[in-house]
Amino acid sequence: MTPVELSRTVLHAVRRAVEEGELSVAVPERVRVAPPGPGGCGDYATNVALQLARPAGQPALRVAEVLRARLMGAGGISEVVVTGPGFINFRVGGTAPGELVREILRRGERYGHGASLAGRDGGVVRLRAARDVRAVVHGDVLARLLRSQGASVQVSCVGPLEEGWRGVLEVRFDLPDGDGHPGADHLSHIDRHKDIEVRPLPAPADPLPLGRDAARWALLWPAPHDRPRIGEEHLVQRESNPLFRVRYAHARCRGLVRNAADLGFGPEPGAVEPRGAQKPQETEEPQETQVLLRALADHPRVLAAAAAHHAPDRLARHLVAVADAVLPLFPAVLPMGEEKPSAAHRARLALAVAAGTVLAGGLSLLGIDAPDHL
Repeated sequence: MTPVELSRTVLHAVRRAVEEGELSVAVPERVRVAPPGPGGCGDYATNVALQLARPAGQPALRVAEVLRARLMGAGGISEVVVTGPGFINFRVGGTAPGELVREILRRGERYGHGASLAGRDGGVVRLRAARDVRAVVHGDVLARLLRSQGASVQVSCVGPLEEGWRGVLEVRFDLPDGDGHPGADHLSHIDRHKDIEVRPLPAPADPLPLGRDAARWALLWPAPHDRPRIGEEHLVQRESNPLFRVRYAHARCRGLVRNAADLGFGPEPGAVEPRGAQKPQETEEPQETQVLLRALADHPRVLAAAAAHHAPDRLARHLVAVADAVLPLFPAVLPMGEEKPSAAHRARLALAVAAGTVLAGGLSLLGIDAPDHL
């Protein structure tokens, strides 16, 4: 079960409690789930009971128990525990490697795409970017993110796009300007008071000399209210460069597929046991693998949040987290010495392929290439 699916399950439990008269509250539009904080347990937690307690006129612990009763036994949830003043903690079954990896491989680079924003704002979300290089790149990426969550989007600029923005950064907007160039919205039926202004803090220097991929990353990596750094640090091929780590991890994932094919085996989702495990209790996924699985399972929630909050930096940072989490897996994917390919090798390879798929899909939404060789 992904965080987005878990959020919907909790929301359904709230709705049932309201319909059955145990809670008298307005059902929220969405419920946020996240890794548990200090004192929590399991895979995810939510504070929805604390949020509903006052409008429901009941203690948060009581609200939490009402919801817990409806969540126990729900598909994909193996355990529900109430901690602290009313936090609901979950252990989910859907983060097992086989199920999660199969889902990612089935959906490919569209894993995490959904319909949470379908039908918003009268059916069309209208983005209007300032005539600034960072604003137009943000507008381009926000349109991709919103569409990934089912929204219909029109994106425009207050003036014509510069040639370098179109040619180097490959920014493409929907609406023409008065001069016939792609970019600015001049159409009379658009109500500018209803447009969503895209106006992040401008870049301190021209990013075009960095080229498309590094320039886009430099403009998207910081939060919109933070000033980006425009320099050659985005081009260096070393661990200090987050973009390099993401693209390197993807290239390694693809390389492992080629190497495995040379050895006569391919990916097959399953349990990812530690190398050299001998005892049954050692067949549980190692801590490093659990970190990667959680990052992959969190991808749909990150995409939905990045779209809803107009924050492409959230996706960029998540891709770095996935890249850093998959790197420790690489040495155990291929057989060593006289070792023969086993089910464990095929499962590790499938997990690496899933991570590479998430990295490629995320980079594509940012408008950045994910090369197979680096």
